[in-house]
Amino acid sequence: MKEDELRELARKVRIHCLKMVHRGKSGHIGSMLSMADILSVLYKRILKIDPGNPKMPERDRLILSKGHGGAALYATLAELDFFPKEWLETYYLDNGKLSGHISHHIPGVEFSTGSLGHGMPVATGMALAGKQAAKKHRIFCLVSDGDCNAGSTWEAIMLAGQHGFDNLVMIVDYNRLQALGKSQDVINLEPFDKKLELFGWAVKTVNGHDCGDIENALKNLPVEKGKPSAIIAHTVKGKGVSFMENDYKWHYGGLTDELLQKALNELKGA
Repeated sequence: MKEDELRELARKVRIHCLKMVHRGKSGHIGSMLSMADILSVLYKRILKIDPGNPKMPERDRLILSKGHGGAALYATLAELDFFPKEWLETYYLDNGKLSGHISHHIPGVEFSTGSLGHGMPVATGMALAGKQAAKKHRIFCLVSDGDCNAGSTWEAIMLAGQHGFDNLVMIVDYNRLQALGKSQDVINLEPFDKKLELFGWAVKTVNGHDCGDIENALKNLPVEKGKPSAIIAHTVKGKGVSFMENDYKWHYGGLTDELLQKALNELKGA
């Protein structure tokens, strides 16, 4: 039953995202759908947070480095009552409360991102600050495989590994597709796990759409004491909508009225 609850939250997030992208005539829906299950587990089972007190000093921090998929985080936060669900109706609209890329002006959002390669450096700095202040909160950073094309990401990975930031968790939404094609054809990350291990990280690989698998990995942190943790979550871009799955065109692709209804029918089981 507890996994049903997580899957239901992820389903609601996907539905919100479809409506938000359609209403705002925006893109990045494939990137949003691939991480919905990860966000569901994080916010319902893992993160120490309080929707009534978003700036609680002892809270865990989540940095969404793939900020272009920010609607999925907005939808998750709204479902957990960080802010009214009505705000979702303003996504990507003039004078709306919710910008296309994630903004720290929104309750529950720690840092504004969008340009890839920024999240891990910030998260690593926050982990360093936490260590220096002897704090017990943890820093989570959700990145994309495209994020891992950026040199700044690897600089942060090297620093965190060398200094043993075991309060830092990098979760990779590894959907293997980017804006212009397959990740392996743009910059091949493989053998990804071995590279991270060589830089001093402890690595676990999970099915990024199996809520139980994700939860088991994230409930046992750090993966190895004295090392930062990397969770490589194998996902499907556009997950949950058959005509979007594993199609890089849905990195930017927009939704017509007809396609929106078709996608919603699939997610609602119609």
